[in-house]
Amino acid sequence: MFNSTLWLTLATLIGLAAGFAREWLLVAAWGAGSRSDAFLVALFLPEALRMTMAGGLLAAAALPLYNLRKDRLQQQWLNGLSPWIVLSAFMLTAVFALGAPLWVQVIGPGLNDAARAQAVDNLILLAACAPGFVLHALLSIPLQARERFVLAGFGSLLFNLPAVLYLAVFNDESQPYGVALACLLGSVLMPLSLLVPVWRLGWRPYSLQGEAGAGRELLSKLGPLFGSNLASQGLALLERMVASMLGEGAVTWVNLARKLINLPLIALMNLNQVLLSMMSAREGVARLSMLKQGLAAATLLTVPASIGLVGTSPTLVALLLPDQVAGGPLPLLLAWFAVPLILGAWNALLARYAYAGSDTHLPLRCELWGSLCTALLLISLPFMIGLIGVALAALVGVLVTGLLLMHRQGLLTDLQWARQWLLGLGLLGFAGATLHPLDAGWLQLALGTLVSALAMLALAAWLKPWRA
Repeated sequence: MFNSTLWLTLATLIGLAAGFAREWLLVAAWGAGSRSDAFLVALFLPEALRMTMAGGLLAAAALPLYNLRKDRLQQQWLNGLSPWIVLSAFMLTAVFALGAPLWVQVIGPGLNDAARAQAVDNLILLAACAPGFVLHALLSIPLQARERFVLAGFGSLLFNLPAVLYLAVFNDESQPYGVALACLLGSVLMPLSLLVPVWRLGWRPYSLQGEAGAGRELLSKLGPLFGSNLASQGLALLERMVASMLGEGAVTWVNLARKLINLPLIALMNLNQVLLSMMSAREGVARLSMLKQGLAAATLLTVPASIGLVGTSPTLVALLLPDQVAGGPLPLLLAWFAVPLILGAWNALLARYAYAGSDTHLPLRCELWGSLCTALLLISLPFMIGLIGVALAALVGVLVTGLLLMHRQGLLTDLQWARQWLLGLGLLGFAGATLHPLDAGWLQLALGTLVSALAMLALAAWLKPWRA
C-alpha cells in the first residue's frame, strides 16, 4: 500500500506543482482582478470535471465491477462500454459550450459585463477538454486493476504543462484565449499517454460486442457517485458565487487558497485510489483492517501538513505568491481552510470502504446531509464575517458527513476517531495561537517545519499505519 501510494504521490505532486505554477503565473501576469476572476470562472466547470475524474468517480464505480470479471471478460466489458462513455463526454462538451452564457452567469454573478463576456468566450473553448478528461479516466481502469498507478498519475502534469509553458514564455503578454488553447492541448495529451499500455491489455474502442446489461449495471453504481460529486461541486460553485459577490479579487483569493490546500491532499487522493483497489479485493475483517491502516495513514499525513499550513501560512504566501497578494486576506483564509483537512481525509476513505462493497448509495446520503449544512452556512456566514466564513462552513459540513458515515456503517465503536480528531484539532489550535501570529519570515517557517516534523514522528510512533 505504502509503496504504491508513494510513487503515485510523487507523480501527482509534480502535476500539482505544475497546476500551482499555472495559477502563480496567471496571477503574476494579470493580477488578482476581474481578468483573472473571469478566466477562473470559465475554467470552473472543466476543472471540476477533471478533478472529478482524477478523484476516482468513474473508477469507484467501475473498478469493483471490472475486478469481478477475469481476462477476456474484462476486455469485453470495457470495450463494449468505451464508445458510450466517450459519447457521453462529447455530450458534456456540448452542454458546457452551448450553455456557456448561463453557466458564467450562475458561477460568477458578480462579474462585470466585460469580464462576463470574456468568461463566456473562454468557456466555449475550454468545454472541448471534456473528452480528454473522461477518456483518461476510462483508460486508467485496467491499469489500476493491475495496481499500476503511476502512469495515470502523470495526467495532471500533462494537462497543466502546456499552460505553464505558455504563461512562462509570454508572461504579461499572454491572453486568456492562449491559455485556454494550452489547456485544450493538455487535455489531449492526457489520454494519449495511456494508449500504448491499455492497447497491450486488450482495449479496442471499436469493438461494439459488449456484455449484455453492463451499461445498466455501471449506471446503477455510478448514479449515487455522480450525485455525491454533484453535491461536492455544487458547494464549490456556491463558494465561487459567494466569493464573486464579496468584492473584486475574492474569487482569486478563494481559488489560490484551494490550490495551496490541494498540496497535502495529493497523497490522500492517491491513498484513496490505492486503498479502493485493495479493499475491493478483500472482505470482512481483512477489509476493515485495511480501512484502519488507511485512516491511520490519513491522520499521519494530514495533521502535520495542517499544522504547517496553519502556523506558516503568512510566510508561505509571502514566499510563493506574487507581491500583489502577499498583503491580502489569503494567509488567514489558508489557515482556516487547513482545519477541515483532517476530517475530510477520513470521509474520503470511509466512503471508499462502502464503495469496495459495491454500496454507493450510503455515502451519497451522508454527504448530502453534510452538504446541506455547508450550503446553509455558506449563504450566511461569509456575509457576516467575510471570507473566513467559507472555511467554517466547509468544516461543519465535513464533520457532519464523517459522523454519519461512521454511524451508518456501524464503525463508531471500531475506530479511534474521537482521539485522533481531538488531538489533531488541538495541535492546530496550538499552531494557530503560537506560530501564526509571528512575523512572516524564515523563523516562522523553521518553527512551523519543526513542530510539523515532531508531530509526524509522534503520530507515527503512536499509530504505526504500516502495521496490519
